[in-house]
Amino acid sequence: MSTTERRTDDLEIREPRQERTRRAWARILDAGVSLVEEGGYEAFTIAALCEKAQVAPRALYDRTTNKDALFLAVYEHGIARIVADQQPFRNPDRWRGMPADELITAAVAQLTDLFRRHAAFLKPVLLLSGAHPEVLRRGRSHVHTLADTFTALLLGVRDEITHPDPETAARQCFATIFSACVVRTAHGADFATEAVDQDTFTAHLALTAGRSLLAPSPAASVK
Repeated sequence: MSTTERRTDDLEIREPRQERTRRAWARILDAGVSLVEEGGYEAFTIAALCEKAQVAPRALYDRTTNKDALFLAVYEHGIARIVADQQPFRNPDRWRGMPADELITAAVAQLTDLFRRHAAFLKPVLLLSGAHPEVLRRGRSHVHTLADTFTALLLGVRDEITHPDPETAARQCFATIFSACVVRTAHGADFATEAVDQDTFTAHLALTAGRSLLAPSPAASVK
């Protein structure tokens, strides 16, 4: 067995089968997310998790003997909440018939508000990802999925995007907005620029996105 295979096995969780143990496991995962939100990775200890979830250590060791696997299960539980909160991006009825500038503005607002609503969990996770290869790998996968979803939404107004390659423009638009949200969430509103409130931050990003996607072509400007 390779080192990679052994590593993957180490991170596996033994899923509970009985209703009672499933309820206890759900309580453990919820408690783990709360610990991460309250104190980051440093607060995530077996003792703290048992106390917060009101379970004996055996309830954890029945699932895994590996603290890292336990943390990653909590990580996925927290990320699942964020993924569920991305549903508006996947609801075509919400965006159908919306003018291009309004759609772009609303999509940007939805993305920045997603970060705002989940900042307590995202901040410690983002800071940890630089030192935790598995969190980084999983995070990259989740971000790529969100990028695909966001790009598909913007391409709903493909015909009005003035860039010669609308898909590349839409993906770069996502990357710009996402990166700004990551910096603000992980390091604070005043890390890269003068601090502004959430509404102003969103408005600036919406303006940047709109101008990058809907800017008149040079030929049109000359006319």
